[in-house]
Amino acid sequence: MTLEPLTLEGSRVRLAPLTFEHEEALIRAASDGELWNLNYTIVPSPTSMHGYIEKALQSQSVGLEHPFVIVDREADKIVGSTRYASIDLTYRKREIGYTWLARSAQRTNINTEAKYLLLTHAFENLNCVRVEFVTDVLNERSRAALARIGAKEEGILRNHMIMPGGRYRDSVSFSIIESEWPEVKAGLEQKLKALR
Repeated sequence: MTLEPLTLEGSRVRLAPLTFEHEEALIRAASDGELWNLNYTIVPSPTSMHGYIEKALQSQSVGLEHPFVIVDREADKIVGSTRYASIDLTYRKREIGYTWLARSAQRTNINTEAKYLLLTHAFENLNCVRVEFVTDVLNERSRAALARIGAKEEGILRNHMIMPGGRYRDSVSFSIIESEWPEVKAGLEQKLKALR
């Protein structure tokens, strides 16, 4: 089942459907900080970006993922990527992941608003009962950010992935469930208001 392209728009951020036309802009975004050199996340390099997009679009064509580019509306430029992943329509759950931002877009309200848009759509339009997040146990910044938005840490998935350098990655699982969404939403709205 192919997932139809979807655009989500906020005051600072637009999440637009990922296409091959975004390859050069994504290479520029990933080059801002040479993000592919980070050892606790997987960000495509200039030489692997085409394959990264191709894999995401293949997963979309079978209904497993819904990939986006993250557009900074103020600068009118693509600053990263994110997606719904591990989509399970039967159990009404999905993961928000594969999120990365150009270094210059980090520590801004861009990621907060992107998460707000994705979570709002998941809980209020798609009727999800659960949204998951998975991050490297070594990625302290990501773990703190997920806790700060109200996601609950559920545990560690041991040897969850093999990183490009060969390291066995332990991953930390977080989630937000539908009964928690009103409180999480209010907290995110407060954070976004304070960041404007």
